[in-house]
Amino acid sequence: MSAPTSHLEIRSLTKRFGAVDALADVDLTIARGEFVCLLGPSGCGKTTLLRIIAGFEKADRGQLLLEGKDITELAPHQRGFGMVFQSLALFPHMTVAENIGYGMKLRGAGAAQRRRRVEELLEVVQLPAIADRPVAALSGGQRQRVAIARALAVPPQLFLLDEPLSALDAQLRDSMQIELRQLQQRFGVTTVVVTHDQTEAMMLADRLVVMKQGRLQQCDTPTEVYRRPANAFVAEFLGAANLLPGVVQADGAVNVLGAHVGASSRLAAGSAVTLAVRAEDVRLQAVGSASAPHVVGDIEFVRDLGPLAELIVRCGDERLRCRSADAPLREARVGQKIAVHFDAQRCSVFPAAHA
Repeated sequence: MSAPTSHLEIRSLTKRFGAVDALADVDLTIARGEFVCLLGPSGCGKTTLLRIIAGFEKADRGQLLLEGKDITELAPHQRGFGMVFQSLALFPHMTVAENIGYGMKLRGAGAAQRRRRVEELLEVVQLPAIADRPVAALSGGQRQRVAIARALAVPPQLFLLDEPLSALDAQLRDSMQIELRQLQQRFGVTTVVVTHDQTEAMMLADRLVVMKQGRLQQCDTPTEVYRRPANAFVAEFLGAANLLPGVVQADGAVNVLGAHVGASSRLAAGSAVTLAVRAEDVRLQAVGSASAPHVVGDIEFVRDLGPLAELIVRCGDERLRCRSADAPLREARVGQKIAVHFDAQRCSVFPAAHA
């Protein structure tokens, strides 16, 4: 099987706003047909990066290549990208058909061609028979689908979306995530989405690009980023890992909260480290029957999440968030002692200075 073709190449993009580095030497290559999510906290630079790709913002330094062609200085309308932003920016005085066909009309497409394309796209986004309806009469979810259809009416070189589903309620947002991914796969269009929603990013993306303070922290598949985070920031940001102070032992294991965890570390013995373990990877057992290594803690909080139980357990000065599907834990009570076991295969270890 041949390697995917490079579609968009970002080279050393740098952007400053006053004394703040919005982007600092960002390098990223996106393959043809790939779905990439830019993810990170507010102010991390993800929207600035998307706006520079779209042409609405100019980088101070760096280069954008589309299929090897330098597009750094091209105006937005010259790039041939489809865009959906949080505001949607539909024309309220136009019908659904007029909105979807607007880009085609600008490019000289005839009325019959526009009508056929509008009908095709309305079928694709599961909104048949509303072509003549005014945009003002649509629900939020319908407007979202119309905005996506409009962006796809003229097959885009690149599909850019900035927080496209953030205004929708939870149930509609979930269904639209599935539809958006299926649409992208159907059309095969290279897609870049900005989101702050970790679950959305995990579900949509072929690759996640996690950002912090204008710098790329990790770029990999959702599974790799989640299971093998590059640093403590990524571990905590994606999935809210427990970050615990530890010390490397002579055998390479880590002493954390008094337990000897066999998480392999290449750091020198005595090095201060941060051990990251996700809530679902902390194993809780009854005191007295726990396997080693473990520590004993006090349950401070319990709640039933349906398929899982979530507990907060205090171990010394640390509070651990734990999630488990084990039925007995649903009967756990605040104040109860419980053994906490760390599976070395599920832990990540980072130098403490990187926490």
